[in-house]
Amino acid sequence: MVFNAKITSMRVDTPKVSPVIGMEQHVFLQIENIYYPILALIGIPGNLMAIVILSRGNCGLSKCITRYMVAMAVADLLVIIFDVVLYEINDTYFPHSFLHYTPVCSLIIALVFAAIDCSVWLTVAFTFDRYIAICCQKLSAKYCTERTAAIVIVTVVGLSFVQNIPIYFENEHLIIIDNVPWFCKVKSSLYSLPIWVAYFFFDIALTPLSPFLLIVLLNALTTRHILRASRIRKGLRGDGNTENCNDPEIVNRRKSIILLLSISSSFILLWMVTFVHYICTQFAGVEFMLTDYNDPFTIMEHTGYMLQRLSSCTNTFIYAVAQAKFRESLTNIVKYPFTLLVRFVKLWTTA
Repeated sequence: MVFNAKITSMRVDTPKVSPVIGMEQHVFLQIENIYYPILALIGIPGNLMAIVILSRGNCGLSKCITRYMVAMAVADLLVIIFDVVLYEINDTYFPHSFLHYTPVCSLIIALVFAAIDCSVWLTVAFTFDRYIAICCQKLSAKYCTERTAAIVIVTVVGLSFVQNIPIYFENEHLIIIDNVPWFCKVKSSLYSLPIWVAYFFFDIALTPLSPFLLIVLLNALTTRHILRASRIRKGLRGDGNTENCNDPEIVNRRKSIILLLSISSSFILLWMVTFVHYICTQFAGVEFMLTDYNDPFTIMEHTGYMLQRLSSCTNTFIYAVAQAKFRESLTNIVKYPFTLLVRFVKLWTTA
């Protein structure tokens, strides 16, 4: 098992009991052991299809929006790979693989945090871009461009990885076997160093507290602006419902707000449990990462992690529901292998 740091105030993890060892597990651990492989089976192909479809640029979206969506899909894919596959699934089903060497283990932990930060802050960047495009017409022409989107994405990715470099050095080996360090645990000396305590506090304020509040605020401002502008436009065009429904400007605004609110609301809802748990641990004095799975706060914490990782799989389904062209492209990709099979059967039967 891997003793490492998860997304906690002091980055302490609760060790799992691997099914390979044959020990009796709590029912919640059994649920996790089933949940994460299913999540990987859905999240990896789902995000890969989203990347392929969006990269082709045939979804009727601007290049600026497309860049953000592709970047978000890549970040979500990295979260699934590093956090779900290399951490959770490996920890549960391959408890003695080379990934548990201390240097490799520490690197995976740092990459997990970097991928999560990328995913979260790219969602914030996308929300802010849509806020500028909808609410700040004069600034939107300069800011909402493909070049600006590329600069923002590179900056977010770069800062996310740089900010998590210290995470690599926060761990030490748990045991040494044949002069080889195995597994990871947080260095006990870190808890007494003010600079590390300050870093952990800053890291939690940065993710997820700040993104959560920013997304809520930006969505509220954007929604208020769209509703107010729509009422004004309806008043200028008259009260006829038929005319308003055929107004292309109102239709475009409706599509924009549906896409924006779907992505942002999904993030907020799936991070809500983790956010509430943060508040409890920081301000109510609740102990983080309790090892007793009969304790409600332990269940709450791990449920939050499960939902948080689910947020890395939802955007593909949101695009499929909200974007007709994306849905059409997705259908064509799914049908393509069957189309090839039918063609092969026809050729084989006529030969």
